[in-house]
Amino acid sequence: MKNVILFLCIVRFCPLFAQPDQPKYTILLTGASFASPANKWFEMGCAALNARAINRAIGGEAIANTANRMIDGTLYSAQELEIMDALVIMQVHNRDVFDEAQLSENYEDYKTPFDRSGYAAAFDYVIKRYMSECYELRNNPASRYYGSKAGKPAVIVLCTDWHDARVTYNMSVRRLAGKWGLPLVEFDKYIGFSKNNPHPATKEQYSLIYATDTQTVDSVKYGWHPLRGEDSFIQQRMAAIFSDLMKRILPVR
Repeated sequence: MKNVILFLCIVRFCPLFAQPDQPKYTILLTGASFASPANKWFEMGCAALNARAINRAIGGEAIANTANRMIDGTLYSAQELEIMDALVIMQVHNRDVFDEAQLSENYEDYKTPFDRSGYAAAFDYVIKRYMSECYELRNNPASRYYGSKAGKPAVIVLCTDWHDARVTYNMSVRRLAGKWGLPLVEFDKYIGFSKNNPHPATKEQYSLIYATDTQTVDSVKYGWHPLRGEDSFIQQRMAAIFSDLMKRILPVR
C-alpha cells in the first residue's frame, strides 16, 4: 500500500511525469514578407502568450491574396475557424486601405477574385467575411457556438508597418481600425525611432541600420525589410509590441 501511495505522489509531483502546458490561445497571421515565418516576431510573440502560432503569411502577397484565399478555403480550415482566438492582418503595402468609395455594403457583392486595384475593398471583404463567418457558427450544429446569440467572437487585429515611413498606409489603417473598433498593433509608434529624425551618427534614416535593403518613399531612402531571425533586435522588439497588445485584448483564461 505504501508503495502505491509513493508511486501516486511521484506521478503527481515529479516534473518527469508532468504534462506539457497546452496553448491557451490560437492565433492566425496573414501577411506578406514582413510577416512571413522567417521573420520570427509573430512566433516569438505567440510563445510569450502561450499561444499556438499559425503563420499563413507569404512573401509577395497582398490583401487581395488574403481575400482570395478566404474564397478558396486555403487561408484557414473550418476546424481552424472554430478554434482561432484572433485573426491578425499584416498586409502593409503603402496604399490607402480606408477609401470608402471602393466599398460595397455586403461582402458577397464584390466581384471576385480580387486583383490589386482596390486595397480598401479587399480589406473590407476580409473584415466583413470573417465577422460573418464567426457569427454564422451559431447556426452550425457541429460548432461549440451553436445556439448562442453572438456566435463566435470575431477578433481581428490590424498592424501598421514596422516603422513610420509608409504614411499613406499607416494613417489609413488607423482610420480603418477606428471605423470597426479593431485593435491595432502600432509597430511604427513603439519601434523606437522615427523618420522625423535621422540617426545622429550616420545622418541617414534610422531604419536603414536595421534593414537588409532599402525603399524610397517621397524621394527619401528608408529601410525596407528588417533583419530577420530570433536574434534580430527588431524582431524581438516587434514581438514585444505585438504580445503587449494581445495580452490586453485576448480573453482571460
